[in-house]
Amino acid sequence: MIAACIGACSLLTWIYLIVSRGGFWRVRTSREPSFGQEVPAARKIAIIVPARNEAAVVAQAVQSLLRQTYPSPTHIFLVDDHSSDRTAEIACQAAHEAGGSDRLSVVEAQALPRGWTGKLWAVSQGLRAAASFEAEYYLLTDADVVHEPDNLGSLVLRAESGGFDLVSLMVKLRCESLAERILIPAFVFFFFKLYPPGWVARSDRRTAAAAGGCMLIRSAALARIGGIAAIRDQLIDDCALARAVKFGGRVWLGPTATASSLRHYESWTEIGRMIARTAFTQLRHSTLLLFAVFAGMAITYVAPPILVFFGSVFGPWAAAFGAAAWLLQSIAYWPMLRLYGLSRLWAPLLPLASLFYLGATVFSAVQYWQGRGGVWKGRVQDPSSPSRPRKNSQIGV
Repeated sequence: MIAACIGACSLLTWIYLIVSRGGFWRVRTSREPSFGQEVPAARKIAIIVPARNEAAVVAQAVQSLLRQTYPSPTHIFLVDDHSSDRTAEIACQAAHEAGGSDRLSVVEAQALPRGWTGKLWAVSQGLRAAASFEAEYYLLTDADVVHEPDNLGSLVLRAESGGFDLVSLMVKLRCESLAERILIPAFVFFFFKLYPPGWVARSDRRTAAAAGGCMLIRSAALARIGGIAAIRDQLIDDCALARAVKFGGRVWLGPTATASSLRHYESWTEIGRMIARTAFTQLRHSTLLLFAVFAGMAITYVAPPILVFFGSVFGPWAAAFGAAAWLLQSIAYWPMLRLYGLSRLWAPLLPLASLFYLGATVFSAVQYWQGRGGVWKGRVQDPSSPSRPRKNSQIGV
């Protein structure tokens, strides 16, 4: 009877998610034409690229930004965030090869002050350097993201036509290794389930989110919220920015095929560390929420295949409910797999991916309790002890 109830709960959960969760699973991408010559000259864009040890990918990212077909003036402000490699040198060389040296400025980040996360401090340094450019929009993008030539124009068109203050694209992540194929589409699926894009765009919904790899924000909107300093201590900075902007403004979020990340995750461990950096922060460091999420994910994703495989033990009703729930979650997952060019045969592995992410979330909590929360490129950004330096501790790299 208990097993049948768990199966029924899982099935009802998937019916709700598919029918009433903002259509998050549909994953619609759109390729809008750029403005072309219709863009007023005043719509200048300052592109802010924080970069820390990105020598392997920064050249392609910079060149993709310099080759945009957007007709109005743009300028790249790349912030070298105390890199120990040749990030700045390679970026300058790439700009020279693309014939755009005059449209790239390299900014050396100052020492990280107390109360700031590393990435947001780098972004703030770029914004300060860009002040004299007097841009109407800022594009905040990562040093591993490559943009197709019409992407910038499409972003502006989306903002202008919809009256959005912040337009963000979930860039297409690399999906080639076995670990990436099992885990990366699931990561985006879970993100959109948490923040349905349809709800993000609606003014009558409080849901607000953005994807930090590609965010176009109006300079006026950024000034209205008090600048990037308003969220300076936020580890999940993209969603924090979206929340601040949506309070009095409009936000749009969606998947895209016009921008992609070069970041590769060859092993399960690498992806686990990426998730663990912010998972417990997302739960507001609450042990109670950790247990609730663990139970909810287990019932929603993991229980269905267990009930199916051990149907002879749990009974026919439990197996039937489990099979129906497993089928629904697989069907909901199909559009995401299609976006990443994967066969539908990968869909039944979604419970495996969810089990991995549960483990990464628990590891995130353990890291936090050990005072090593939010580790990113050698920085401990989310320590648990109030006596520790907040948000700017460093460990060896």
